[in-house]
Amino acid sequence: MLSLVDTHCHLDAPEFAGDATDVRERARRAGVVHCVIPAVHTAAFDAVRALAHRGGDSYALGIHPLFTPQAADGDLAVLDRALGEHADDPRLVAVGEIGLDHFVPGLDPVRQEFFYREQLRLARRHGLPVVLHVRRSADKLLRHLRELPVGGIAHAFNGSEQQAHEFIRLGFKLGFGGAVTHERALQLRRLAAGLPLSALVLETDAPDIPPKWLYRTAEERAGGVAQGRNEPGELVRIAEVVAGLRGVSVEELAIATTANAVEVLPKLGVLLEGG
Repeated sequence: MLSLVDTHCHLDAPEFAGDATDVRERARRAGVVHCVIPAVHTAAFDAVRALAHRGGDSYALGIHPLFTPQAADGDLAVLDRALGEHADDPRLVAVGEIGLDHFVPGLDPVRQEFFYREQLRLARRHGLPVVLHVRRSADKLLRHLRELPVGGIAHAFNGSEQQAHEFIRLGFKLGFGGAVTHERALQLRRLAAGLPLSALVLETDAPDIPPKWLYRTAEERAGGVAQGRNEPGELVRIAEVVAGLRGVSVEELAIATTANAVEVLPKLGVLLEGG
């Protein structure tokens, strides 16, 4: 039986309303023993914590860059209080999802950077790693990390080999998920195959970033074909793809990526041991 950790899964998303428990149980039966559930705004803090406790998983608290337009400056104080109040919760493993997004139009880059830097400071203050949103923003994220060093996971990494090695140097693991299953993702697949195994963790980003077998083109969607819903249970097939790219068994990949997740999110160790 495989023992996989999904290091990034939004089980609180509206797409899972009504069946999150069933989704989680399907993933467990498939071999996904643990999910990390990151928040994206302050209103989600209670939901991700409740899901983590109910499912035997873990959670992260943070303000996602896509939510900075509607976030109030006072939300940082809300985050600070929540991190303090739940400091003894073994299931609170990181500050996240935080970062920068330079792909979605109309976002204020200055405001994004303000929230990013302030959340790096909170992570350092509370002694937690971070879960980073990295979309066309790797260099700027790295610049701030050099000034405010903290380890963590570069979620859905899709940068250059040079950027990958710099994240690794700064104490990060790189998250690989559904995008690596697409044959056209040549650079990403080269990274998944060639980076040190010690640098990789696995994720789904469910319900987002569907793997190849769930993906529908814009033309197909326009024709009425629904996009397949990504679930944490898809991590098994994603792991099989990454293992194939590296020429290792999926069991070897599972053991290594689980150990990597524990290394970068230290509180996971006790949880995975049943503590």
